[in-house]
Amino acid sequence: MNKRFITLIGLLVIASTYTQTAMATEQEVKQLIINDNAYVKKHLKVPAGSYSSKGAMEFWSSGGLIQKVKADGQLEEYDSFNIDVKHIQVTILVPNKVALAHYYSEGSMTPKGSPAVRDYRTRVSQVYTKEAGKWKVRSSHWSPIKGGSGTNQTAVTE
Repeated sequence: MNKRFITLIGLLVIASTYTQTAMATEQEVKQLIINDNAYVKKHLKVPAGSYSSKGAMEFWSSGGLIQKVKADGQLEEYDSFNIDVKHIQVTILVPNKVALAHYYSEGSMTPKGSPAVRDYRTRVSQVYTKEAGKWKVRSSHWSPIKGGSGTNQTAVTE
């Protein structure tokens, strides 16, 4: 009876620790998405260091083929950026190591050297990995919502 009680207590501690770690992971990833979006609004460029040291694979809202993004990322700059992220949902794949985020990205923007996108509305799926204590983008899929538009970008420029 004593061994069963000790085993049960041990399992409860493990489950509680797992749940707390998963909740912390979810909050960290959500906050990162919000903070990165706010950074772009303020500075009109994507924050450096957002991507995994291994780079990322991406499907862009403009359509086209899969893109391999290097570790230094897509360091886009904008003439204007008024995009909001909404309804962020995070699925924990490995607590404190790998997470999948789904959300909506809506608004308007003008990437430098490209035409303005006045009705940008996309569904976003991103895989994040934790590297050296920080969450990094490992994969992204940006898919236009019917009636909205994506970007005009079609390939990684070197």
